[in-house]
Amino acid sequence: GKLGRYPPWPGKIVNPPKDLKKPRGKKCFFVKFFGTEDHAWIKVEQLKPYHPHKEEMIKINKGKRFQQAVDAVEEFLRKTKGKDQASSHNSTEEKNRRNSSEERGKQSAGEEKHKASLSEGKVKKGTGEGKKRVSSVSSERGSKSSLKRAQDQSPRKRGRPPKDEKDLTIPESSTVKRVMTGAVAGFKWPPSVSEPVKDSDPHFHHFLLSQTEKPAVCYQAITKKLKVCEEETGSTSIQAADSTAVNGSITPTDKKIGFLGLGLMGSGIVSNLLKMGHTVTVWNRTAEKCDLFIQEGARLGRTPAEVVSTCDITFACVSDPKAAKDLVLGPSGVLQGIRPGKCYVDMSTVDADTVTELAQVIVSRGGRFLEAPVSGNQQLSNDGMLVILAAGDRGLYEDCSSCFQAMGKTSFFLGEVGNAAKMMLIVNMVQGSFMATIAEGLTLAQVTGQSQQTLLDILNQGQLASIFLDQKCQNILQGNFKPDFYLKYIQKDLRLAIALGDSVNHPTPMAAAANEVYKRAKALDQSDNDMSAVYRAYIH
Repeated sequence: GKLGRYPPWPGKIVNPPKDLKKPRGKKCFFVKFFGTEDHAWIKVEQLKPYHPHKEEMIKINKGKRFQQAVDAVEEFLRKTKGKDQASSHNSTEEKNRRNSSEERGKQSAGEEKHKASLSEGKVKKGTGEGKKRVSSVSSERGSKSSLKRAQDQSPRKRGRPPKDEKDLTIPESSTVKRVMTGAVAGFKWPPSVSEPVKDSDPHFHHFLLSQTEKPAVCYQAITKKLKVCEEETGSTSIQAADSTAVNGSITPTDKKIGFLGLGLMGSGIVSNLLKMGHTVTVWNRTAEKCDLFIQEGARLGRTPAEVVSTCDITFACVSDPKAAKDLVLGPSGVLQGIRPGKCYVDMSTVDADTVTELAQVIVSRGGRFLEAPVSGNQQLSNDGMLVILAAGDRGLYEDCSSCFQAMGKTSFFLGEVGNAAKMMLIVNMVQGSFMATIAEGLTLAQVTGQSQQTLLDILNQGQLASIFLDQKCQNILQGNFKPDFYLKYIQKDLRLAIALGDSVNHPTPMAAAANEVYKRAKALDQSDNDMSAVYRAYIH
């Protein structure tokens, strides 16, 4: 790869969509990656022919995903020979080419930015094996047969005829989300993009939500200064923006960063902020947790008030509404360090009422406030692959750009304070309910004499397949409940989501049922285990 950290990956040169222009600078080709069904512009010097390097590539890569990619290449080569003799192929291509613009239109209602799952250690960056993409450009993964289907469908759905395709081997980039034109990660530009943003990191996007009357939303690429590009549909509900250095790596802000709370999530976030060159002052209720970060170059703050008063932007990530309030309003708390211009970003998952109250007191002292809860777990936090949901001060959101890129793969700006809290609770409500359903299925399989491993194998071949499903089932099968996301916190989020439903008289019976199962698990002393330990609530 460009920086030599990852082995090569097989792909093929395809025709880009008509509305996607080549990046300026060195000569490059538009490449589809086998096995991931992702795409990217790749510089010509990073391409190698497939056959001469095949054996070398196979020696380097031992992972299952890579083997699937190689199988997909071989299958493609076999099919290509057959296609040369098939006369019906051209007419099918024409039909699909005509439909490509319609497909892209459908995408715009729900297209999600995806990262490539390039190395065995970074599988979490992708949508997961076997998991269908949100958009109509579906690429099913997880089995060899689905890979074959996806490779046939994916380029056609994007309107790319397979003629003049060349097989090649592509060196992988180092840190996928931090490489620009050198990146070989499969990446899909948002469907409305007319030209890639110059000097931007295509692997991290901000999504800015402005309230509009139109129910449909679509992505739109804009420049670093947030200058909105014109789009044919006229809808600008969601806009994507980048903020990166010319070489594609993150340029850390020169603002002094403070961070309060070094738990499962906070620890990974701080580590990535430091790695990307930010100046960080840390504080934690139990001071020992700060030691590791002091060794990595962080400064130590004695109290939350001191951190806020000595830093420009202070982030906090604590456990629940009570902890979030105590941190701000308690003795030597955040509020005592707030002066006009000081910035506070609360990344805790709390209810909208709590975050609104905190925003009011911060702003009343002349401070600027942003809520920015994160979707993810300890592993994603460590990998810098969190999804950030932000709301509040739009200018502060933009000032946090380099920080968000260091800690996450995507950030969404959702408007006024409270919106991010509500959205985060809904996301975790769905995740928590799904986890309880997984546990229920595995235990029912066991008591009815069915193999739990076989159930997992079957699910992994179907449309529910995902990294989440596979990891949580593996936890249960191995009896390993080391926390990646504390069970007590997912129960807290279910409780808050149910209360959110109550506040608008909306029924949440699934979440309510799941909540009861987690409460049972808590009674069985599973609070400090991973959420997958909800399984133990079902064991008689």
